[in-house]
Amino acid sequence: MLARVEPVFKALADPTRRELLDELFRHDGQTLGALAGRFAMTRVAVAKHLRLLEDAGLVATRRRGREKLHYLNPVPIRLVHDRWVNKYTEAWAAGLVDLKRDLEASVEKVFEIYIQTTPERLWQAITDPKIRTRYQFGAQIESDWAPGSRYQVAHAGAAGPLIEGENLEIDPPRRLVQSYHAVWDDEIAAEGTSRVTWVIEPVGDSCRLTVTHDQLPEDADEHLYGGWPMILSGLKTWLETGQELTTPGSLNYGGSQ
Repeated sequence: MLARVEPVFKALADPTRRELLDELFRHDGQTLGALAGRFAMTRVAVAKHLRLLEDAGLVATRRRGREKLHYLNPVPIRLVHDRWVNKYTEAWAAGLVDLKRDLEASVEKVFEIYIQTTPERLWQAITDPKIRTRYQFGAQIESDWAPGSRYQVAHAGAAGPLIEGENLEIDPPRRLVQSYHAVWDDEIAAEGTSRVTWVIEPVGDSCRLTVTHDQLPEDADEHLYGGWPMILSGLKTWLETGQELTTPGSLNYGGSQ
């Protein structure tokens, strides 16, 4: 675990790299040119800083046409948090996370994490109802996983489904694209339908999992996307250790069924 967090601390030690993360915090999905224009240094220097942030997993990138967009990826920071923040200080830390989310305004969220597993096991963990309960706060997913089929996420403690949608694209064990309609209450259901894309890429003995939640309204309720760092951290822990990770989500909504 220490080797995995060292690049994060190294990346955060530099004030310029922290300012780059601040810029992405204020406005996610920026190009190199847009970021370089805010710093008194060359594009090459800014690109080097961004590369170190990418290597640490703090920045995720996505190509849109000829542009390369950069996104703040909070998952590595969440993993550090889960290691050293105990249950007594969790409420204070969660309050700061809520403040961060209150300040964010974006129609696209990108989350990236590295997991020591095979693409096949990772795909199974995403699509298997029983495994899903281990890291998604006790909720399970049901579908026949055919292209164009419906899926539903439900919890034993809820009166109805939590999330429902369509499997738009299925390419095991590499890519899964789903429409996403949260329906756990009337207010959240009124936010409408967005899209979630899971991309699995093998990297040596591990996999890079990128989850992109897009087509969100500009003023999207933070509950639509705010749980992804906890879900992905729990997924990583389950696959690598066989243990369930305690997060605010698991404490609030229960663990496995």
